[in-house]
This record gives sequence, C-alpha cells and structure tokens, in this order.
Amino acid sequence: MDRLAAIEIFIRVVDTGSFSAAARHADLGQPAVSKAIAQLEEWLGVKLLLRTTRSLTPTEAGTSFYSRAKRAVEETDEAVLAARGTASGLSGKLRVSAAVCFARLHIVPKLPEFLKDHPNLELELVLDDRNIDLVEEGIDVALRMGALADSSMTARKISEARRRVVGTPAYFKRHGVPKVPADLLAHQAVIYTRDGGGEDWKFRKETAEFSVKIQGQVKITATEGLRAAVVAEMGLAIASEWAFTPELKSGSVVSVMDDWVLPSISLSAVYPTGRLASTKARQFTTFVEQCLAS
Repeated sequence: MDRLAAIEIFIRVVDTGSFSAAARHADLGQPAVSKAIAQLEEWLGVKLLLRTTRSLTPTEAGTSFYSRAKRAVEETDEAVLAARGTASGLSGKLRVSAAVCFARLHIVPKLPEFLKDHPNLELELVLDDRNIDLVEEGIDVALRMGALADSSMTARKISEARRRVVGTPAYFKRHGVPKVPADLLAHQAVIYTRDGGGEDWKFRKETAEFSVKIQGQVKITATEGLRAAVVAEMGLAIASEWAFTPELKSGSVVSVMDDWVLPSISLSAVYPTGRLASTKARQFTTFVEQCLAS
C-alpha cells in the first residue's frame, strides 16, 4: 500500500476511533487497515496509536502527525479539483446526512440535475431523523434544522422557513377555522415532539404576543408520521412549510391564522468539527440552497 493511502487510512482511524469503522468506510478488511497503520509507523519510526481492547488513542506524535496530515490531504484534494477545473465536475465519494422527510421532499427529486453535472460523483445519503455523529459515520456535510446543540461544530445557515398552523379543508370544515391563538384550545392537534416542536407555542402579531399550549391525543416523533396524521384528518398541526410543501401547493392541506407569526425554523449545513469543508460538500450545500430558493 502506498504511503498516501496509508496516511488517509490513519486519518480515518483517528476520525472514527476504531479500526473496524475505518475499514468499513474505506471498503477494506480490518487486517488491511492494521497492516497500513503498522507500515506507516515503521516508515515514520514512531508509535502513532495506543491500542487496548477497549480504546484507541493517538500518541503525542500521532496527534501532531494527524493534524498536519489531515490538512495536507484536504489541501491536496482541493488542489486536484482546482487543476481539473469545474468542467470536469466533482468526483469521488460524498456522504450527506439529512432528515428522512426533508430529503424525500426537497432533495431527492432534484438530485438528477445535480448528478448530471457531476457524473463521477458517488453520493451517499444517510437519512435519519436523529442527529448522528458526523465523525463516527464519516459524514462530509449534514443538513440540520433548528438550533444547533453543539456550538463547536462548523456550520452555515442556508435557509429559513415559516412555521404554520395547518390542517385539511375537511378537518376545518368539521371543527371550524381558528382565527386567533386562543381558538386552538378547542382543537385537537397532532403534536410533533422533535427538533423544536412540542405543545407550547408563542404567536406574534405586530406588537401583540400570545402563548398557547395546544392539546393533542397523538404525539409523533417523525415528520412522515405527522404528515400522514394530518392528511388522515386526525387534527391540525404546527409545522414548518417544508414538511407540507406539496400539500400546501395542491390545496390538500391549508394554512390558517397566517396573520399570526410563529418562530421560524432554520436549515444549516454542518461540517465535522476540525475538518475543512471540501469542495464537494460546499457545492452540494449550494445546490440545496438553490433547491429551497426555487
């Protein structure tokens, strides 16, 4: 194995914290990863990793080598892309993390145009409504909504959406259309419990503010379930425009109380801590930004 490949494997081992995870991400067997690290340590003449049955920790020399090697590899990748020029498009692997429903509605349908411009790019969408560990999963960029819990992460806000009170026309015909926040107390709501959802909401209209705790027999942790419950006329919901974009356009779900403003929700592109955002990650982020703008 050449030295550059061995260095890249070492970086992956430190990033993931294990030989097995690094092997998985590199599509290699674990013995090949162990051999690459051993060859690299022999070539450098220093011990890079301290291994026990329970943990794997870089030595002082390993930590120093890791930071410089990682920066060099990332800068080399950037140089290669710059030399090839934009006409050749992006290439290699790109792992993107996103919420299931958001990706299905807003990213996947528009991916053909992005991949057409980059035929040599291998894109892997890791879809999960939970915030996964970016380093452990080898993620290049994650799309996350709402406030970011970890302030140490490198992030860029790329879009923002209104939250609205939504329901089907049939539901509002049966139960009445709420006009002011207090009217919501007479309605059944389907309550989304993740990512800044919940029962307590503050509405604003010009200088007036009104807080209300909505009532709901059903609570749901996934946006897909929230969408299905609202369409099934189980109640109204407070949700972002992104969650019901197709239905709001078709009229199968309508927004009410639009003169009252709810806290908006933001979408951020998040990159693994300590890693430069690659050209691939940055261009994909721009693509998502354009998708939402359109």
